[in-house]
Amino acid sequence: MSLPSPCIDVCRMDKASGLCEGCLRTLDEIAAWAAAPDEEQRLILAAIAKRRAAAAPPFVGDGDKTMTTADWYFDFISPFAYLQSETLQRLDGKLAIRPVPVLFAGLLKHWGQKGPAEMATKRRFSYRHVQWLAESNGIALRFPPQHPFNPVRALRAAVALGGTADVVHAIFRFIWREGRDINAPAEWAELASRLGVADLDLDTRCNDPAVKSQLLQHGEQALAAGVFGVPTLAIDGELFWGFDATDMALDFLADPAMFKRSEYARLDALPVGAARKEVA
Repeated sequence: MSLPSPCIDVCRMDKASGLCEGCLRTLDEIAAWAAAPDEEQRLILAAIAKRRAAAAPPFVGDGDKTMTTADWYFDFISPFAYLQSETLQRLDGKLAIRPVPVLFAGLLKHWGQKGPAEMATKRRFSYRHVQWLAESNGIALRFPPQHPFNPVRALRAAVALGGTADVVHAIFRFIWREGRDINAPAEWAELASRLGVADLDLDTRCNDPAVKSQLLQHGEQALAAGVFGVPTLAIDGELFWGFDATDMALDFLADPAMFKRSEYARLDALPVGAARKEVA
């Protein structure tokens, strides 16, 4: 039985690499795919996985103990987190980043908030905004078949496989660059293969009580730090929420005293003038 084609309907050949920009196959691999036996298709998929890993930007400062370390809180459900994951190299040489997968729904529940996709008009605007941001920043984007979706197994997979840059980028790109459904059995099996494990083995790792516990601990850590949304960079006790806060984080790294001066200091002590009444 033929394996699912890796084509994602982004069919442009890159002249420099000789690879399709969407599926990262050569012309010969594309031409041979339909008639190729399963084993040959698996070899092509393995080659694609290596190419994707080589192209993925590293988590900046990974392993560099001389730089300030920031916790980067994210959930695969968030397209804004995907966008930021593709641009974290802007912090290269300025910050070491420790990725911390968290369940966004848990943050929302704690703070008593609705997610942007839970309000119809905000959902429509948010999706358009994400698409516009991706196009404006030159980031490939394709929404998955449905959203919101349950991201728990992907979050557990990131924890189980060590939360490395390759793993996190591979999962983000599978969902948000290729528009795949991680909760469909065949899609999950393909993602597992790209991550270098069998799907049943990945399920076993994801169901390990230690992995579940670590993900819960990440959520507790996030709440203790005051994190209320994703993506969030936590740097020296300061929170930088959202894809569009990357520039603010860069300014803070260049001038760590910026929030202690002038209007920033006044804002910290600004009194509340009125509070919305809770409806019983």
